[in-house]
Amino acid sequence: MANNTQQAFSSVLSNNPYKGTYFTGISSRLTQVQEPTFAKDQYAISFLNTKSFITALIGISKNIPDEDVYDAINSKTYEELALDMAVEYDIKFVEAPNNADENNRFFHIFVADPLTLEEDFATTVAKVKYLDQIVPVPLLLKGLYQKEIIEDSGVHCYIYFQENDAFFTIYNEQEFVYTKSLKYSFAQMHDRFCELLGEQVDFQLFMKLLAEEGLSADNTEYQKYLIKLFGEIFLHINDVLTYSKRAFEIEKVSQVYIGSQIGAISGLDEYSQTYLGLSSSEFNFDYGFESDTWYVDQIHALMHVYTQLDPEERYDCNFSVYHRPPPFLQRQSGKLIILTAASLMAALAYPMTFWTLGYAETINTTLLSEEYKELHNVKVTREATINLKLANKSKADALLQTEQSEFTNKRNTLTKIHDIKVNYPMKAKIVSEFTKDLNKFAVKVTSIKYTEENKGKYKVFTMHLTAKRDKQITQLLEYWTKNKTKKYRYMLTSIEYNAETKKYNSELQAVMR
Repeated sequence: MANNTQQAFSSVLSNNPYKGTYFTGISSRLTQVQEPTFAKDQYAISFLNTKSFITALIGISKNIPDEDVYDAINSKTYEELALDMAVEYDIKFVEAPNNADENNRFFHIFVADPLTLEEDFATTVAKVKYLDQIVPVPLLLKGLYQKEIIEDSGVHCYIYFQENDAFFTIYNEQEFVYTKSLKYSFAQMHDRFCELLGEQVDFQLFMKLLAEEGLSADNTEYQKYLIKLFGEIFLHINDVLTYSKRAFEIEKVSQVYIGSQIGAISGLDEYSQTYLGLSSSEFNFDYGFESDTWYVDQIHALMHVYTQLDPEERYDCNFSVYHRPPPFLQRQSGKLIILTAASLMAALAYPMTFWTLGYAETINTTLLSEEYKELHNVKVTREATINLKLANKSKADALLQTEQSEFTNKRNTLTKIHDIKVNYPMKAKIVSEFTKDLNKFAVKVTSIKYTEENKGKYKVFTMHLTAKRDKQITQLLEYWTKNKTKKYRYMLTSIEYNAETKKYNSELQAVMR
């Protein structure tokens, strides 16, 4: 598992640091873990909510060498985003080749405050010790395309609601374009719902209402304000969508995927399709994972898909500062110990080498001499046995060839006798039966052919029929299908009129059942 790392891992642990949930993946099974612990052969991955980072599209000159790209982007990020120069922000970036022009290269920039990272992942690191990857949540969607869970291209919009965040992300031609944190997380929805309702509703009751009843709540008062709430939400989403289409010159959005960490909210995708006027469906994909949990948060599933990608298939954007130490041989202390041991062995090796080699050679010569004598005796005995068996084999092969030749001749003779005695009278009898019915309906046969298909399983009589009227042929077929379908299956392709002969012609197949 986790083939995107140099070390081989037997399992993957995904973490939602904002809810404190963990899922471990072994093979294709995901299992929720209540109290995770550190394991050396376990690959750990987590994500950054859109509230936890700033993102922007920044261009730099194509003339800047690759080794200076980071410094150029770092400097321009501080300048364009007006960042505090006193704070050393953690800046990651991925290239946006589709935005490049003749003079500039463009990059999607992700900026995180180190203090925010420390606060968000303190609990996680206390439990699992290391985090191999921390990925901005919109970049996890790349796995949907690389694993061909979504095969079509075009512009796709993803909307996902979480307890403390909600994100809006756009991919175009299977590449990341834009993301934004929406102001309506579940916590914010709950506050606004209580404000509209005029009374305080327990947060867990509100979440249960969305999960079980959605926008079709039995309580008409609740439903009224839920509709009003989601009207405000989609007004906000529509504003974000309008801005992103204009900013990135997007003409048409092909599909909207909308969902949440509590699963599908009843009526939400239909509401989205009606309000936004775009084709909408659930943000709930078939990843090929099995789980005993009734619903796995899509972000957890996306993290497990992401770890399965090869390095060149995913975006290289890792905010983790909690990497596990390198293997012993790659550490400075390990290198020193190995060097000391090697020096000691080298000093003792020279005087010991000649004595060891001489003694070993004497023993080896004695053993080889004894072994040669034994092997020579075995060789002579086996050569005699082989020569005897080869002679017997030649005699047996000659006898077998004679018997096979006689068998083949007898089989061919019996086959011919069987065809003459059985098949010919049978075929003649069948043709005779057909002729009676043909005469009965005044239909003539210009030719009849017998074939066998599927290694003799199906016996097919192909007849070319002619008659003065097409009705004669159809009546004949009707008679056969009513009276002789137990024995035959009939196929009539078409009836054509020949102007020269002034007759109707057709090809009919009768397949013996």
